[in-house]
Amino acid sequence: MWTRRDVLRLALALPAGAWLKHYQALAAPLLGAVKITAVKALQLDFQTDGCLVRIETDAGVTGYGETGVDAKMARARIPQLRLVGGDALAIERHFLSMTGAIHPFVPSIPLISGIDIALWDIAGKVLGLPIYRLMGGPQRNAVPMYSHGDFLKDMSSPASCREWAQMIREQPEGFTAYKIEPTQAVPGESLGPVVTSAQLKKIARGFANVREAVGDDIDIAVHSHNQWDTPSAIAVSRATEAIHPLFFEDPLSSVEFCEGWMAIKRATRTPILTGEKLELVKQFKPFVDSQAVDIIHPDISYAGGITGCRKIADYAQLNRTPVALHNIGSLVRTYASVHLAAGIPNFYRSENRLGRPGRIYEKMAANKPPVIKNSLFQLPEGPGLGLEIDPGYMREHTPKGEDWA
Repeated sequence: MWTRRDVLRLALALPAGAWLKHYQALAAPLLGAVKITAVKALQLDFQTDGCLVRIETDAGVTGYGETGVDAKMARARIPQLRLVGGDALAIERHFLSMTGAIHPFVPSIPLISGIDIALWDIAGKVLGLPIYRLMGGPQRNAVPMYSHGDFLKDMSSPASCREWAQMIREQPEGFTAYKIEPTQAVPGESLGPVVTSAQLKKIARGFANVREAVGDDIDIAVHSHNQWDTPSAIAVSRATEAIHPLFFEDPLSSVEFCEGWMAIKRATRTPILTGEKLELVKQFKPFVDSQAVDIIHPDISYAGGITGCRKIADYAQLNRTPVALHNIGSLVRTYASVHLAAGIPNFYRSENRLGRPGRIYEKMAANKPPVIKNSLFQLPEGPGLGLEIDPGYMREHTPKGEDWA
């Protein structure tokens, strides 16, 4: 007799097989024809949570990815993965090999994530297709994005909030969603794990000022960094409910699953979102199975790359759980996130660092810069990631003594 577990296991296999088999059919004629000759890492001066990785092949095709580890750690672990000499188009084989090995160390999923992105970039370039088309997409013609309110100077001041609202309305990207941290309402104060009554009043007043300034056409999310205990997370969520936040991100001082997540969700009307430091299906599974959060939030450079995050999205789809994408990385991570977002049916929104003063991230592109209009990222049309990196930009942002190695 079939159990519910059997049915879920079968359902999980179907969607994953569809997109993966689509790619395998496209790649089949060229399997074994493109070999990996080198895997290298590079640290840019503005990368705070990862590094770039470059995979070179004997076909002269180079793929780029972005990891969730720094270059020093990447270089120490890359030789142990034994990728050189392997088939560059055998992406699933490499993914299973890298994530399955446990000796001499457990797998570094943030490193593997960047390598997986680079392999998909190579595959797209070899086959002449964008990554989202390799996976049978796109599901949508543009990807909804959200941004950050960290340039808001003083949430306690209605005038400062109005100044910020005017600024964001003048930006060409036209972002319609921003996330703002409760810490911005109590500058100079330490927040968490316990919130005081005085801090709650300041937080409630600050978010109310923002809502009044931006009106109802801009969505505002509450952005935390896993600093609250359960009662305080509930208190902050209730203090900000009046502005109808888009979501409450990472409220609980536990990255991995615990019953406190379920308590918060039961206690608030605000959608709960988490997952930027979780890895693979196994760490997202308890959140999805127990419906402990409303939206999961993997980072493509931490959770398993394109392959791993697509599997996560497939599992979340079983419970109709939407998938947002965390991203404070370079254009490599941003483009990889856009390709993934274009291909999954249960996609919600993607974070990004574009549209900031100086446009430091956009300048990474050597040819066509990324295009965001009305908060929508237009899909790249070139093969692979569709991103050509400006070598001059790379030299400008490579610290002294650092190079691809």
